[in-house]
Amino acid sequence: MKYLLAPLLLLSSAVFAGEVRILEVKVECPSSCTFAVTLEHGDEGWHHYADRWDVVTLDNKLLKSRVLHHPHENEQPFTRSLSGVLIPPETKQVKIRARDSRHGYSENEVTVDLPQRGTQ
Repeated sequence: MKYLLAPLLLLSSAVFAGEVRILEVKVECPSSCTFAVTLEHGDEGWHHYADRWDVVTLDNKLLKSRVLHHPHENEQPFTRSLSGVLIPPETKQVKIRARDSRHGYSENEVTVDLPQRGTQ
């Protein structure tokens, strides 16, 4: 089953210029979870680009990261997936956070309700 679980956060007063914006999150959890995250960032080459996004618990415990190995100057917004994310069975929500190579983590985080999962 596919779930689309995140509001489009196209314009937010909490997001400052130059930070990564999380536009969309899709998640599938037949047992472990796969996340597809769409980001937007004004990549300016190797010195300033979106370089990572994370799946974390609501108390900020890192579950897994998706490292972005190069700038996406000509591909905005862009979507990348991360599979094999093991989430504790009692966890009903996680957060997605993103960072760039200049500013670090953005204030723009998205909380995702997880679909019911099978045994992990």
